[in-house]
Amino acid sequence: AVLNGFQIDVQLNIMSFLSPQDLCHLGSTSCYWRAAVQDPLLWRYFLLRDLPSWPSVDWKSLPDVDIFNKACSEASDNALYDYMAVYKRSCPQGRRSLKSSHPRYGAVTSFLQSLVTQAEPRFAMFGPGLEELEDSLVQKMMTCPEILLVAGLPHRQIHGIGSGVSFQFNNSQKFNILTLYSTTSVERRRARAEQAVAVNKMFYQENSVVGNQQAVHYSVIAQVKKVCEVVDGFIYVANAEAHRERDRQEELARILAMIDPALGPPNRPLLVLSCVSHVGVKRIPCVYMAHQLQLNLIRQPWMMQDTVAATLDGLLNGIEWLLEEANCKNAQ
Repeated sequence: AVLNGFQIDVQLNIMSFLSPQDLCHLGSTSCYWRAAVQDPLLWRYFLLRDLPSWPSVDWKSLPDVDIFNKACSEASDNALYDYMAVYKRSCPQGRRSLKSSHPRYGAVTSFLQSLVTQAEPRFAMFGPGLEELEDSLVQKMMTCPEILLVAGLPHRQIHGIGSGVSFQFNNSQKFNILTLYSTTSVERRRARAEQAVAVNKMFYQENSVVGNQQAVHYSVIAQVKKVCEVVDGFIYVANAEAHRERDRQEELARILAMIDPALGPPNRPLLVLSCVSHVGVKRIPCVYMAHQLQLNLIRQPWMMQDTVAATLDGLLNGIEWLLEEANCKNAQ
């Protein structure tokens, strides 16, 4: 028994040098290897090793926070926790292969859409990452036509705190972004100069009691409410820089106020840009950010995407997902 245990440990140690993709291929060669490569200890190692480097996660693939504290020997429904299934469902490569195996009949849809003139989908963009970072995400979006083409000049939507710009994705799909700031540009510049937090004028606070604890609840002001009623989805720009401390509970409360189903059609998608100023800034890993913001509590489809304001890295991946989700909702 000791020898068998030693052999198993050696085998697992050797397999840990293979990539998850190689292990999946190895498991398809025989029944023996299929059983061997499914070892939960091995896949828990891969999950904890690779998860911090994943640049995106969504509402279908976010690993449960409990799995990080589960013992490999802990039984769930009379079986060991399936870390392999969690890994394959959560990693970006696995999500892409799953998406490609379930085609959306894109060619037919594009042809049909070409026969009908549709209004540009509109998205409300808000969040601390618009205002706190050294590099402006919005300014970069406005000045990089090789990445994202500006298709329409800004027009004022809400006095003082918001404006709308039309963009063109992949030289075809046009969409409009209504950028909502917490306060005026003068007040934002003063807050950055003083390294202070500007008072957010988009929301007003309503306290409620849940059990024995007081809960923070926000509602949006009348002007923002009008925007929420007409948009096709939302973009929340989170500050993912590791050196900045944030009240994530308050952020979640404001996100929930914006996407409140009472303000518009249900199931409108939410894109969360986990944003840093530039490549050299240490960031909070994407999956950790999703758990900090408790995005698992959001009922609408959502996706979190790592983004760099200075280069717009990751932005197009998020925009592509958002447009697909919005188009699917409009087609229903």
